[in-house]
Amino acid sequence: MAKNSLTEQATSSLPLQIVTQSTSKPRKARERVKPIFKQIVKHKLKKVARPTLQEENRVGYPRLRVAGVDEVGRGCIAGPVVAGAVLLPAVVDYVSEPWLLEVTDSKALVAAVRERLAPKIWGWALSAAIGLATVEEIDQINIFHASHLAMLRAVDALLIRPQQLLIDGKFLPKKGLSIPASAIIQGDLKSLSIACGSIIAKVWRDRLMVELDREFPGYGLAGHKGYPTPEHVRALRANGVLKIHRRSFRPVAVTLLNP
Repeated sequence: MAKNSLTEQATSSLPLQIVTQSTSKPRKARERVKPIFKQIVKHKLKKVARPTLQEENRVGYPRLRVAGVDEVGRGCIAGPVVAGAVLLPAVVDYVSEPWLLEVTDSKALVAAVRERLAPKIWGWALSAAIGLATVEEIDQINIFHASHLAMLRAVDALLIRPQQLLIDGKFLPKKGLSIPASAIIQGDLKSLSIACGSIIAKVWRDRLMVELDREFPGYGLAGHKGYPTPEHVRALRANGVLKIHRRSFRPVAVTLLNP
């Protein structure tokens, strides 16, 4: 497909709310964001899904305060599971904040882009917060419930209380949820607020793992961030289990049984 036609398709498919919440001339606003989409095409970002405000609008945004929540580190064998919560500002304007067009699932972005976007999200959001569940809590209540615990803690840490929550995943927390909420499968690819939560959580956790790498050298934590890569598993077997390893996860449990 030619670049011009791709840009036309991308901009014409945008819901009006995505382009701007503040203009009375949405067609002109679309024209203004076309150069931004050309840059996305130029840098080969076109294949990455771009979350929208459709889910937020569905639950009442901008009339209601809506926050998106996502977790990172669920599949790791070391370190906490971390969640990010982002409460949308009253107005989302892609024309004045063109970097929003780069926001998507944190896993689809390279580290440099995540690092660049995270401070922008913190400064732009009405409120944003991090929550986590420790390695001990993961081993005690399992990673599924620990992920929800981290999400609830992130929401509780917001300085302004949301009126609606969008939570990434198939299930909502069974306990502790006092705000109306919707579970969104692949929410970090569909919802702008969830994707923003994904990015700030990923950046926060990655930085933590770099710090832990300095404290526990020889395991490669700064590189794999605690995921069970072959390098990590080899180091685990050669150097032993650390206090930051999740003992309920198979590679760690096997190492403990066969020291």
